[in-house]
Amino acid sequence: MKKTIIDLFLIGVGGLVFSIGVNFFIIPNSLSEGGILGLTVIAHYLFGWSTGLINLVLNLSLIIVGYKFFERKIMLYTLFSVFTSSLFLHITESNRWMLTEDTLLSAVFAGLIIGIGLGLIFRAGGTNGGTTVLAQIANECLGLSIGKSMLLIDIIIVLGSVFVIGIDKGMYTIVSVYIGAKVIDFFVEGMDEKVAVFIMSNSADEIANNILHSMARGITILDGYGGYTGDNKKVLYIVISRTEFVRLKKLIKEIDSQAYVTIHQVHEVIRKGYKASIAEK
Repeated sequence: MKKTIIDLFLIGVGGLVFSIGVNFFIIPNSLSEGGILGLTVIAHYLFGWSTGLINLVLNLSLIIVGYKFFERKIMLYTLFSVFTSSLFLHITESNRWMLTEDTLLSAVFAGLIIGIGLGLIFRAGGTNGGTTVLAQIANECLGLSIGKSMLLIDIIIVLGSVFVIGIDKGMYTIVSVYIGAKVIDFFVEGMDEKVAVFIMSNSADEIANNILHSMARGITILDGYGGYTGDNKKVLYIVISRTEFVRLKKLIKEIDSQAYVTIHQVHEVIRKGYKASIAEK
């Protein structure tokens, strides 16, 4: 219950931040966006309709069409996200003002602020609604990956908005969308960024023992052998945060400066002690 309350609070804050990015930076400077937000903004420019109302109607329509793609918890969080973000869009719309007349600054801060808002929503387990559904449908019907589908949808909507806001504003919109995507990635993955480290050393046992006791981290020991020499070797495998890797690198160097070490970025770790396990999601 405590986690659910925190999640809903983050989704609410994310909706507020998201609406500020739209009504204080996007619309006053005649920019657009990708996804359902882009359609919302274009409809507002063309017909003067409330952004909150358009966002609510479009997202709810698509959620009803694609409800089967959502798990129960994600569906509830998404509905809460859609309602809160639409409410804040409506509230901030009546208090809208232009914070800067510099279009580039507006595009940068719009991407930053909207990215933070959506990042908080995604971080808490919600989604932005409509675009996710469209991506799922494209995946089912066309066989495109979810990521490629979402990118394709964003590109189509941004290109379409050029006919309303012009080419220059369209280019600034691409800057905003790119920055927003990077900020969302940071919230979803970067805050828990992990690296996988493979260590090949003649002192593998000593390194493993030091990792277990000095860093209090578990480690996997694999059996391997040299492709050239044919010698049997122990290969150490560990997943740690980037900040911990600095300490690990120093530890390895003190024991075996000739050790062969490779590092790979890890997008997600599902295990108790890292992130929520599959059963907890």
